[in-house]
Amino acid sequence: MPLLLLDLDNTLLDRAGPFRTWAQRFLDGIGAPPNDIEWLLSIDADGLTDRWDVADAIRDRYRLRIPSIDLVEELHDGVVEFTRLDPLVACALRIADDAGWMPVVVTNGAVRQQDTKIRRTGLDRYIADWVISEEAGVSKPNPRIFALAAQRARMPLRGAWVVGDGPEADIGGATAVGLPSIWLHRGRPWTDARFAPTATVDTVIAAIAEIMGA
Repeated sequence: MPLLLLDLDNTLLDRAGPFRTWAQRFLDGIGAPPNDIEWLLSIDADGLTDRWDVADAIRDRYRLRIPSIDLVEELHDGVVEFTRLDPLVACALRIADDAGWMPVVVTNGAVRQQDTKIRRTGLDRYIADWVISEEAGVSKPNPRIFALAAQRARMPLRGAWVVGDGPEADIGGATAVGLPSIWLHRGRPWTDARFAPTATVDTVIAAIAEIMGA
């Protein structure tokens, strides 16, 4: 039973859509100009910017007296509130499991937010386990987080595949640990000359189909 090591945000669960929804609601609530949504999206950098830095940027731009910790909580809870599991993704995971693959989530991020998203959306019913960088003490692309995922699943890394939308975190991490990988392009071209994915597709459903047919 080989491992299927899957990213969480913008792979198994959409993050870009829920973040935009929360951001627009938040900006409307403080009376910010309509075009400021693009500023906030750029500051967020698709979730790569530290939440505390995003909170500080918001406070500084709008001269808010809200404590940074409250804004960080708002960021966490707001994104989780709008996150849903696509039934087709759940179906693809079930098919992979029935075919003998063991789906395990390997994600960077805070335990509270990532664990809540996994449980609240019901994704936990379709995966064998999950490893979150904050809890693990190591982040992708460090090969140790993939080794830890295999250890927790009590499975060898040999034969595993890595699937994700992060060029550095997911594909770079897979390359570092010597595993084949599939990159979810999300409309972006591949630009990193240091390494490349084994295959490129547009959705995690297509990725799972590609792996099962390989």
